[in-house]
Amino acid sequence: MSDAGYDHATVERRWQEAWDEEDAYRTPDDVEDPTYVLGMYPYPSGKLHMGHVRNYTITDAYARFRRMQGDDVLHPMGWDAFGLPAENAAKERDTNPRDWTFDCIETMTEQMESMGFGYDWEREITTCTPEYYQWNQWLFERFHEEGLVERRDAEVNWCPHCETVLADEQVEGEAELCWRCDTPVEQRELEQWFLKITEYADELLESIDDLEGWPNSVRQMQRNWIGRQYGAEVDFDIEGHGPVTAFTTRLDTIHGATFFALAPDHPISEALAEEDEAVRRFVEEEADPDGDEPNGVATGLTATNPATGDEIPVYVADFVLSDVGTGALMAVPGHDERDHVFAEKKGLDVVPVIAPEPEEGEEPEAPDVEEEAYTEDGVLINSGDYSGLDSETARERLTEDIDSAAEATQYQLRDWGISRQRYWGTPIPVIHCEDCGPVTVPEEELPVELPEFINTTGNPLDAAEEWKQTTCPDCGGPAERETDTMDTFVDSSWYFLRYVSPGAEDVPFDLERANDWMPVDQYVGGIEHAVMHLLYSRFFTKVLADHEGLEHREPFTNLLAQGMVQLEGEKMSKSKGNVVSPQRIVEEYGADTARLFMMQAAQPERDFDWSEEGVRSTNAFLARLKGMVEDYVSDEPAGDDDAVASYVDSEIDATIALATDEYDDLTFNKALRETQDLVRTLRQYADYAEPHAETYERGLSAVVRLLAPVAPHLAEELWDELGNDGLVADAAWPTAEVDRDHVTKRRRLVENTREDIRDIVEVAGIEDPKAIDVVVAPDWKYDALEIAIESDADNLIGELMQESHIREQGDAAADYGQDLQAEREALSMTLSPEAEHAALESAAWLIEREFEAPVTVVGADEADEDVLANAEPGRPAIEIDD
Repeated sequence: MSDAGYDHATVERRWQEAWDEEDAYRTPDDVEDPTYVLGMYPYPSGKLHMGHVRNYTITDAYARFRRMQGDDVLHPMGWDAFGLPAENAAKERDTNPRDWTFDCIETMTEQMESMGFGYDWEREITTCTPEYYQWNQWLFERFHEEGLVERRDAEVNWCPHCETVLADEQVEGEAELCWRCDTPVEQRELEQWFLKITEYADELLESIDDLEGWPNSVRQMQRNWIGRQYGAEVDFDIEGHGPVTAFTTRLDTIHGATFFALAPDHPISEALAEEDEAVRRFVEEEADPDGDEPNGVATGLTATNPATGDEIPVYVADFVLSDVGTGALMAVPGHDERDHVFAEKKGLDVVPVIAPEPEEGEEPEAPDVEEEAYTEDGVLINSGDYSGLDSETARERLTEDIDSAAEATQYQLRDWGISRQRYWGTPIPVIHCEDCGPVTVPEEELPVELPEFINTTGNPLDAAEEWKQTTCPDCGGPAERETDTMDTFVDSSWYFLRYVSPGAEDVPFDLERANDWMPVDQYVGGIEHAVMHLLYSRFFTKVLADHEGLEHREPFTNLLAQGMVQLEGEKMSKSKGNVVSPQRIVEEYGADTARLFMMQAAQPERDFDWSEEGVRSTNAFLARLKGMVEDYVSDEPAGDDDAVASYVDSEIDATIALATDEYDDLTFNKALRETQDLVRTLRQYADYAEPHAETYERGLSAVVRLLAPVAPHLAEELWDELGNDGLVADAAWPTAEVDRDHVTKRRRLVENTREDIRDIVEVAGIEDPKAIDVVVAPDWKYDALEIAIESDADNLIGELMQESHIREQGDAAADYGQDLQAEREALSMTLSPEAEHAALESAAWLIEREFEAPVTVVGADEADEDVLANAEPGRPAIEIDD
């Protein structure tokens, strides 16, 4: 037991065993449309880290909340178990990736259980088992049948350290580093397998707007990644090479094209490099697409501008990319920043052909493009017959009038290269035959299982000679297996469907159940997956909807991207040596303390700083709550159902209603603040007077259930101590109907009044107040406030004086009217005078307890005029007898 005040280890062990015995978190197959709550499954790397703990506490708390609300809940867990780190770890330890992975899974499972996460472990999946990865292979073959798989030579991202290909999404930052090991990525030409995600580019983009439960930041990242641009393709004739197609979104600027640029790996550039030493040197040695500024080399060739007939010089330039657009572009320095920088460098013409929209009746005036390009749409100038047209009209006309021009759409999104030259992944189910070419493995022969691990450099499956040699399914001749494995993002692109029917032997998932249970209602994970896992999962879901009968086209209805757990403002990492071990925290303070601290520290999507002091104070809070319940049970109070009990009762209702809404919104920190405030109120109540038993017990019962999703072990213990049958995990969530606006105003009134009394006591140096009068403002001031809020008249005082009962107040009304006029923008309605009086009467005990003096709430008709002058709606006057 720690110094903490209760034996958390015993409590947590007891209730974890009780949950197991009761099978508390099992989701039977026959439930209808359960609420599906899912955290992104972890890579089994050894031990849980704080990021895991935060992610899974969020999903666990939400799943428990929904269960207490009466929902059937599906809350499964599994393992993203393939991948290069396991292979590297096995090499270092002279073992094999499978054993290392399963050791890690065992460790992490124990840690998850010690955290009290309520998973249906009977649905556990592990992607490195043949029972799972055979369905990756089956899906690959289905995609292949539908024309969504292609094998082709491609320039690929190659990590020399990991010795494998990376998808574009796995290359990070301007420095182009490997997402796993931060090694600079190289380009290589390799034969690769691709999934044709580009076939779904338009739908992936357009249906982003319907993902209303997703963060805007993630939706925008996906829009940018897909990168659709509408424009036109147009041909420029290059002498000796014929027409070359360029893509442009600004055909309206074609009269200002003063040079033409080709990518370094454009076929013409490569042909020129063979005969021109300057071009060769630039292409092979100098071109730097990632450099800070554009570079290029003159070719001596010219291109014919199809709009003007002018001959313009052709350059090979490193700011032109072969995989964006067509690898060739018309350059308009007057209206494109990058073209402008290049033109200045090379001394090329900069001609303005677009002017800002002029005032009506005036001529358009050419912008100054000496210093920088003018990049907005506008009105055409210096453009022959097209001068005077607006940009949009000009684009349409030019597309019609130029013979080679046609509307075109370009995307930044590229097909998904899934080939990886590693061992620990799903074998691609293809056999290479000299006569038949690549042939997919017959379905009845799936899975193609991995051979024993071979510890070698390069691709280990290439070295598995016996496994590699096979026969062709088509002709029966000798053939070789494909030795590339699949990108592990294939595993995670559909794993959420496997949880629906993890034991299915004939299908990847039970279709009828998937159509009932999917999509995932609440998904939680890191924002780093915005354009990899989340995009690929959407792609898979759409393909399965088109070809396998899924009835939904999006996998995740609501998405929460949780923030990081930091230490002193820095991300926790082993390399920085600033890792806090979840295991140590659980041993020292208990899982409930770790969970509660983490959930109250910040909104789930925000980063927050881990604080040992915060952990200790959270632990002390739980110990105090346990003591309060034990005191109540051992000595049931017999206080009156009086005004104080009525105040506490209304606070219980308010807390239940507000915290429930916050749980619904996943703003757990606000729900927990409400709950902890109620605990403080109950403690103050017990200190002030003997509580009314029914009210106090109702408050404790509400608190225990409101804390149960986040601190489930202690909640079970206290629920049991309060004499309830069954588990709190199965208990009904507390309910209350309140007027939120009334609650907010009442709380603000009470807090402002206490604050004002503190200020007076401090400023006046009153050490021992004898009595405190709290004086409610007169009715006419409430009426004046309402008029001021609703009025839009310039002369507010004049409007107030039209009301006879306000006018009768003379100078007092004029003074208050001036105050209202000065504060007009910030005014808000308060409670009515009667409600304000009642609220202050019911909360007077809090003031009496704090200042140890009797408190009287005085109505306006009983107060002295000079005191009344200071009383305002929501801000009663204070008189202290010292």
